[in-house]
Amino acid sequence: MSTCQTPLSPELERQARRRASQQTGFLVHATVFTLVNAALWMAGHRSGWLGLPTGGWLIGLLIHGAVVWLRPQGHHLHQQLLNRERRRLAEQEAGRQP
Repeated sequence: MSTCQTPLSPELERQARRRASQQTGFLVHATVFTLVNAALWMAGHRSGWLGLPTGGWLIGLLIHGAVVWLRPQGHHLHQQLLNRERRRLAEQEAGRQP
């Protein structure tokens, strides 16, 4: 396996690490979903109640996957809100300075 040694700006490096972490989290989630639901279905396939929890969890897994892999632009909203809050706090702090 090769590694990319291309130097990135600190911001791009942070984004790359965040995305890789999100993707790893999704893969762990999908693996746990598969293993737990396979075991539940093998243990209780006759009772018929398993479809509801599996279906609910599947919806959550699909939403998690969409957030990670479809890369919605919501992180820009977070950055805008963070910048606004920083400005507000800086102005508040400047108002207290003599």
